[in-house]
Amino acid sequence: MTMKNSLRMNTTQMADAVARGEVSAVELATAAIERITATDERVNAFTDVLRERALADAGAVDQARHRGEKLAPLAGVPYAVKNLFDVQGITTLAGSRINRTHPPATADAVLVQRMQAAGAVLVGALNMDEYAYGFTTENSHEGPCHNPHDLSRIAGGSSGGSGAAVAAGQVPIALGSDTNGSIRVPSSLCGVWGLKPTFGRLTRRGSYPFVHSIDHLGPFADSVQGLALSYDAMQGPDALDPGCHALDVQAAMPTLTQGVKGLRIGVLGGYFHDNATPAAREVVAQAAAALGAQGEAIWPDAALGRAAAFIITASEGGNLHLDDLRTRADDFEPLSVDRFISGVLQPTAWYLRAQRFRRVYRDRVNALFRDWDLLIAPATPVQATVIGAETIDINGMTLPTRPSMGLLTQPVSFAGCPVVAAPMWPAGEGAIPGLPLGVQLIAAPWREDVVLRAGLALAEAGAAAVRAPRALA
Repeated sequence: MTMKNSLRMNTTQMADAVARGEVSAVELATAAIERITATDERVNAFTDVLRERALADAGAVDQARHRGEKLAPLAGVPYAVKNLFDVQGITTLAGSRINRTHPPATADAVLVQRMQAAGAVLVGALNMDEYAYGFTTENSHEGPCHNPHDLSRIAGGSSGGSGAAVAAGQVPIALGSDTNGSIRVPSSLCGVWGLKPTFGRLTRRGSYPFVHSIDHLGPFADSVQGLALSYDAMQGPDALDPGCHALDVQAAMPTLTQGVKGLRIGVLGGYFHDNATPAAREVVAQAAAALGAQGEAIWPDAALGRAAAFIITASEGGNLHLDDLRTRADDFEPLSVDRFISGVLQPTAWYLRAQRFRRVYRDRVNALFRDWDLLIAPATPVQATVIGAETIDINGMTLPTRPSMGLLTQPVSFAGCPVVAAPMWPAGEGAIPGLPLGVQLIAAPWREDVVLRAGLALAEAGAAAVRAPRALA
């Protein structure tokens, strides 16, 4: 098998080929690094490429196979991480200039450790919005991340490098974070699979925080199976992370083939219909038809949930960086520094009121799942915008681009529900040909199995798929 052909395999095919000895882990790591070298000057997804580490880890996988050992589920599969994950030996930038003066990490983040234990091979760290505050990855320090389907357009954010790296075929799996939509927005705009697990499901220890009250970590992948394998690899309690509420492992991979028969499936209307363009409504209709949706559901207090999420985000985010804002404001990202400062200046009463509302809000959302098992909504209101675009149009409303890309994701993550972002490709009136726009598949807390099963059902129906990046052909 040639290195070029190895890049055409998806996650499970790579792992199976390594286990059978059809391709070596070193060959896969080398192919990934060569692909990054050939494409990343145009995409700008990577901030660090870890060639020596990748080849050493891949070599260890090959040695284990030669000794006849049973290989771990992701053995030999290359992956990369958003540069807010600690990686031993490199500085955790979190997209910033300020962090460049910090010492290198002395240990890997826990999720990186768990991915390595599952046999995955880390090849690098990825571009992002500074301190995860943004939806476009137009990073002024590292340069903007470019969408592999149209290099003039954004990759989404804040995990833009993660979405772009998978879409560009540089790696089959990437890790990111999602506070208000930072996995689902890049997944939607780059046309890849993404999973935002239940809040508290995966440990965050060893990752640079943004908003402790809302931060989630999760994977991007080239297939639903890739999502499930990486998610299962990262599961498990962590007694040293008080924000990790998972007490057990509920493996998703064995449940994938159960399908969606018998599930009560609804389409979110109201807020999620009103804030969607025709292209976004088109992909929701396609997903609803493929999955057999039975009716419309209304998400309670969606606009209020988004407003409360904004208040908590600004307050916690700003106060986390208070000392640097006082002394090094000029070193912050120009596109977000004002929002950090405004967060510091918010009255404490606003923050406390938003947190009190969140408890009521989650109860109302959880009640919705007494009647529904799965809900479908657009992941973004529009397809990827041109880099530098300041506004978007949604049904005659002109809105600022950077915050508005999260219009449809913020209410969901504020409730902590698990979501799979599925890559869809609108082609109807008003859609930009060749650009993706994803849907959110949403379930009750702790039901990642349901959203992953629905994702696989969409893929098997031919409604959702990852496509080759046309701008890198």
